[in-house]
Amino acid sequence: MTGNNVTGHNLASALLAEIPAAEELVSPYRRRLDSNASLGIPAHVTVLFPFLAGDALDMTAHAELTRLFASFPRFACTLDHTDWFGENVLWLGPRDPGPFRALTELVFAAFPQCPPFAGEYAEVVPHLTVGHSRPVGELRAAEAAVRPGLPVSSSVTTVTLMTGPLDDSAPWTREAVFPLG
Repeated sequence: MTGNNVTGHNLASALLAEIPAAEELVSPYRRRLDSNASLGIPAHVTVLFPFLAGDALDMTAHAELTRLFASFPRFACTLDHTDWFGENVLWLGPRDPGPFRALTELVFAAFPQCPPFAGEYAEVVPHLTVGHSRPVGELRAAEAAVRPGLPVSSSVTTVTLMTGPLDDSAPWTREAVFPLG
């Protein structure tokens, strides 16, 4: 897994529920306001980040992820509101965050060495980031622009494993896509 021209121990990984139906609405803002978009990371709700280091993404890990996700039913998702983490992060929220939380809990139970967001937050809030770490006026303008496009409905049928360099010096790549049951 050296598609990023770095060795496996220098790779970070993430498990994402891609939300392609949201791309048209959010991509013009994510390109300017979310540095992850410039790394090739699509519109998504995070299932688990950080996940395993690149050199730990072996056949055993892939087999366990395949088994886990095959056991989890596909589900519908409706992003129907904007919200904020402080004045630093603008995001879209799902009407029902339950299935995303359940996915995170499922993977964390199987990989307890990978707490969501490195254990930084007491509660994991499923969300699709529109922008972060930009002037609040730019984020508020983006919020005003995306609100009329809500709700966005999608089916979540897969979970994507992406990897990228720890220092974000190169784009992230899709390593695998796991179907939900």
